[in-house]
Amino acid sequence: MVRFEKARSGDAERLAEVSKRAFDHDVHYGAPGPGGPPGYDSAAWQARAMRFGDYYKLVAGKQIIGGIVVLRDGVREYQVGRIYIEPEFQDQGIGAEAFQFLWEAYPLAKRWTLGTPAWNQRTRHFYRKVGLVEIGKDRDGGILFERRIRPGTLREGA
Repeated sequence: MVRFEKARSGDAERLAEVSKRAFDHDVHYGAPGPGGPPGYDSAAWQARAMRFGDYYKLVAGKQIIGGIVVLRDGVREYQVGRIYIEPEFQDQGIGAEAFQFLWEAYPLAKRWTLGTPAWNQRTRHFYRKVGLVEIGKDRDGGILFERRIRPGTLREGA
């Protein structure tokens, strides 16, 4: 069973380690090489992210196995700035649990957005599976996703 808890500054080093393994693991799914988004392997970046957004750690037993950074984009609008899971815990439904957690933790949200690299067919398929829709590309050619939700419900709608 996975728990979703607010990350604290003392978690930054472990989150950076898990993030690095998770993003570097994408070489098995089409990434041009090891790497990830800015600061993905930096404990300092993880600690800063806890100050500019809501940062949740995914915990199995006593082990941190992933993270989610949620950014506020506007009134009742949020962005999943980052989500990652330790490679050995991937493909077990934890990502879907994480999005269900978000939908329930932010019941008044009317819109969610996120982006993923165009080469990452795996995440693109997954994001569609959890209810997000491709809406275009960002300035770097990445794919943008969105989910609109009627306030007070978990159902999609205008």
